[in-house]
Amino acid sequence: MCPAPDESNGTNGTNGVANGANGNHEGYRAFQTNQASRPNSNNPYAPVGDFLSNVSKFQIIESTLREGEQFANAFFDTETKIKIAKALDAFGVDYIELTSPAASEQSRLDCEAICNLGLKSKILTHVRCNMNDAKLAVATGVDGVDVVIGTSSHLMEHSHGKDITYIKNTAIEVIEYVKSQGKEIRFSSEDSFRSDLVDLLTIYSAVDKVGVHRVGIADTVGCATPRQVYDLVRTLRGVVSCDIETHFHNDTGCAIANAYCALEAGATHIDTSVIGIGERNGITPLGGLMARMIVADRDYVKSKYNLEKLKELEDIVAEAVEINIPFNNYITGFCAFTHKAGIHAKAILNNPSTYEIINPTDFGMSRYVHFASRLTGWNAIKSRAEQLGLEMTDEQIKAVTLKIKAMADVRPLAIDDADSIIRTYHHNLSAKQEKPLLELSAEEKKKFVKAEQELNAESEKKDLERKADEQADVPAAKKQKTEAVA
Repeated sequence: MCPAPDESNGTNGTNGVANGANGNHEGYRAFQTNQASRPNSNNPYAPVGDFLSNVSKFQIIESTLREGEQFANAFFDTETKIKIAKALDAFGVDYIELTSPAASEQSRLDCEAICNLGLKSKILTHVRCNMNDAKLAVATGVDGVDVVIGTSSHLMEHSHGKDITYIKNTAIEVIEYVKSQGKEIRFSSEDSFRSDLVDLLTIYSAVDKVGVHRVGIADTVGCATPRQVYDLVRTLRGVVSCDIETHFHNDTGCAIANAYCALEAGATHIDTSVIGIGERNGITPLGGLMARMIVADRDYVKSKYNLEKLKELEDIVAEAVEINIPFNNYITGFCAFTHKAGIHAKAILNNPSTYEIINPTDFGMSRYVHFASRLTGWNAIKSRAEQLGLEMTDEQIKAVTLKIKAMADVRPLAIDDADSIIRTYHHNLSAKQEKPLLELSAEEKKKFVKAEQELNAESEKKDLERKADEQADVPAAKKQKTEAVA
């Protein structure tokens, strides 16, 4: 069941944090519903069984403090980095990846400070594939080192200028050093999907033989499709025995789908950032990945991650980089669990799984139903009247619904307007002298009368059609068939 709505401030869920950047759901109310969000049946969206799939066994490498620091608006001072790191740890991410200590002296000091926090999440740093960077990284006290070098012809020619033989030999040297220091080590190619496949597999095979803990695939420019991801990861899975990490940019909108396909094909680790911030359009968003994965395996995701911490975590990062949470953000956006259309509201009020695949209470959030618009259905108004403690018959509810719909054609309605109409209509049912539903100008009154007449005419037309259908001479065989289907 959805948690009881907070009538005083419209806050959201058990943590009392507003849903969305502005925390304001004018025209909406959080609603309790009649049944649990998930029907008692097998999950039709569970992944297809596959011995290579890690959809139900994956780890998150959270890169807000590395990739996220490359976001256009990002500037994280030490205090902010520590605050974000603690919030990520509270959420339960497996790894926290930090900016290279070689980037600046302050980056090195920040790396050391976070390593000394004693967090449960393992701390990684991301460096270039050379010995100087590797030694500097190890000295900070991190749990692991992520090394990377470009392998596409674009980057070999225009970035570092090294050939495949040099890359392979240097990678082996760095890997052996980091392992000798008792640290985890990952080797990743950069721009993997524009790299020569033979070159990639040659390098990955060589580093796997010297005991690298993970190899990484990076869609650095966001060009890959889910099918390409599946094929490459599946191929790599047949070449290496180590873990496979994947890093997907979102330039073409495929980051979440690519991450999911990578897990299906045998990848073990997914790179994310909070709200997806990063270079250009960013990478796989942590919340978006959680939305995808909880549908696939709710028990695994809920047992591993503190999902109710997501909203607080996103608010911290959004404030730090001075952006609003998008209205359509996964899980925490203003509209994520908001329902407006009449037929949607009716079904949601009976059983939320009709129009929700994710249970908002899993994330400490609430669902909202809009009942102050021309799309309002009478079931939403009935629920609101019950919340207000007003007893009315279904016919009376339908009548006041038409008045709300007509008024919404005259002017925008706030939630207080809709409540006022419901209360006043209820009062007028037994009052000797009727009160106006709302204070309207002369012009608004004319528009309201016209809109109400049109809606009443439409309602009468529907009633006539329904009665005509009921009275129609339907052949017995057809009627029996219809009753059997019903």
